[in-house]
Amino acid sequence: MTHGPRRIVCLTEEPTETLYALGEQDRIVGISGFTVRPAIARREKPKVSAFTSAKIGEILKLRPDFVIGFSDIQAEIAGELIRHGVEVWISNHRSVDGIIDYVRRLGALVGVADRANAYADELQRGLDDIAAQAAKLAQRPKVYFEEWDEPLISGIQWVAELVRIAGGDDVFPERAAESLAKQRILEDPTEVVRRAPDIIVGSWCGKKFRPEKVAARPGWDAIPAVRDGELHEIKSPIILQPGPASLTDGVAEIAKVIRRWAERRST
Repeated sequence: MTHGPRRIVCLTEEPTETLYALGEQDRIVGISGFTVRPAIARREKPKVSAFTSAKIGEILKLRPDFVIGFSDIQAEIAGELIRHGVEVWISNHRSVDGIIDYVRRLGALVGVADRANAYADELQRGLDDIAAQAAKLAQRPKVYFEEWDEPLISGIQWVAELVRIAGGDDVFPERAAESLAKQRILEDPTEVVRRAPDIIVGSWCGKKFRPEKVAARPGWDAIPAVRDGELHEIKSPIILQPGPASLTDGVAEIAKVIRRWAERRST
C-alpha cells in the first residue's frame, strides 16, 4: 500500500533530485524551471515555477496534493497556494546537517522513511570521506566564496561548512551564519582584500563567473588568490541548492580546488 502524497509539485530543485534518488519520481507532477538535476526531470515533468514566481493556475490544473518549496523567498507563492486549499511545505534549512535532515523528513512525508534514512546515511558517509582526506592536507587555505557580484554576496551557511569539510576556511564565517542573502551583502569590497583569501570561488547564481572582472576590482591585485590565479567557478546548480547536489558534486568540486592548491604549495 502506498502512503503519502501522490501528486507533488516541487518549486525548487532539491525535492525533485531527492525524490528521484529515492525512486519516488512518479509522484512528481510539476517542477521548477531551474531544475537541471536529474536531467531526465526536465524532459518528463512540466515546469511550473521559477524561484520567486510560479504559474499558480498551471499548478492548480495539476491537482497537487502536496507542494514543496524553500525559504522565505517563496512565502508569497506558498500563501497563494494555501489560499486555494493546497497543502504546502516550505523547508528553511541552511546547514549541512539541515540538508541531511531534510532528506530524512522528505522521505518520511512521502512514506519511504527507511529508504530516505539509508540515502541520508550514504550522503553523510561521503562527507566523512572527504573530511578524512582533507585532514591529510599540510595547509588549510582561506577561501572567499562569492554568490553574487552586484552587490557582492558571500557564501551561505552550508557552503561555508562544505568549504571547511573540504579542507579550507571560509573568510566570512560570521556572514555565513546569517540566513538572509541581504545580510551577506559586503558593503565594502575591500574587506575581502583585508581578509586575504588564498582561493576565490565564484558561483554567480544563474550567470557565468568572470574571474577577469574579479581580478580587476580596485585593490584586489593584493589578494593572494588573485596574485596566484586561484579564481575558480563552481556552477550554481551543484552548490547553491540545499539538497543532494551540494553534498556530492558540489563539495567534491570544492575539495578538488583545495587539494590542487595544497599540492602546488608542497612542490
